[in-house]
Parts: sequence; C-alpha cells; structure tokens
Amino acid sequence: MMRGQSERHGGNRPLLRKFDQRLNALIQAIYPDPRKRPGFARLAAEIREATGGTISATYLWELSTGKKRNVTLDQLDILAEFFGVPPEYFLNEEVSERVNAQLSLLSALRDTRVRNLALRSEGLSPSTLDAFLIMINEARKVQNLSDVSDAEGDSEGACE
Repeated sequence: MMRGQSERHGGNRPLLRKFDQRLNALIQAIYPDPRKRPGFARLAAEIREATGGTISATYLWELSTGKKRNVTLDQLDILAEFFGVPPEYFLNEEVSERVNAQLSLLSALRDTRVRNLALRSEGLSPSTLDAFLIMINEARKVQNLSDVSDAEGDSEGACE
C-alpha cells in the first residue's frame, strides 16, 4: 500500500480526526451555557424531532469524545441538517474554518453590549469606524486577548 493510502485508511484517519472537535464546537454554539446544554439522550431526541433521522445518544457521545469516527453519509447528513452546516464542515478544513468564523460572530452577537455597539456604529464615517476598530484592538491587547480576524476580510483594511 502506498504511503498516502495508508495515511488515509490507517488508524490516524486525517479526514475524521477533528470530527469530535467540530461536533463539540457545534453543540457549544447552539447551547453556549454549559448548565443548559442537553445530555446526549436529549440531544439525540432533538435531532430525531428536527430531522427525522436517528442517531443514538451513545453514538453521539462516542462521536463527541472521538471514540467512534465511523460516520455514515446518512448520519453525516443528519448532523449537518440539525446543526445547519454543510456536511463538508466535518471533513474539510477550509469549510470548517469558514463556518467557525460565522459561529464566532454568532456567539459575539449574543452579547447585548456587542450588538448595541454594532448597531450604534451604523452611519458613522469609515474613518470613525476605523478609529473605533483601532481602539478595540488596543483594548484587546491590554487585556491580553487574541487578535480577532475580520470574517469579511476587512476590505477597507485600515486597522491591522
């Protein structure tokens, strides 16, 4: 067997090695408060109700912990439908990064103060918006927070 084939079909399974991380990221995005996050039995029931597909609670737990990675295309479609992501999210790094950027934005917009800041900035001039972005970036540095890349690519690019 060629090296590439053994890597694809061997124990490492590069296509699926991050499956558990991606599944957990989706669960956390939908249920951000760990105290209100459903158990796997309830999550399996919610998936069944929403999609008509069946994935057992035990199997969900095994997928989320990385103990199982043998997902069928049908199960992949069910999970993708329930979480509102393309099936490629679980298998493709580029798609995963794009969806994760959207999930980060969704998470930030759940905070009323962040929403208010965004809504109140509408109508300000581009130079004023750039000044605010510079101030926010500096505040993040002071608080030792990581850089946040603009999901839209920061087309104006004034503050980097």
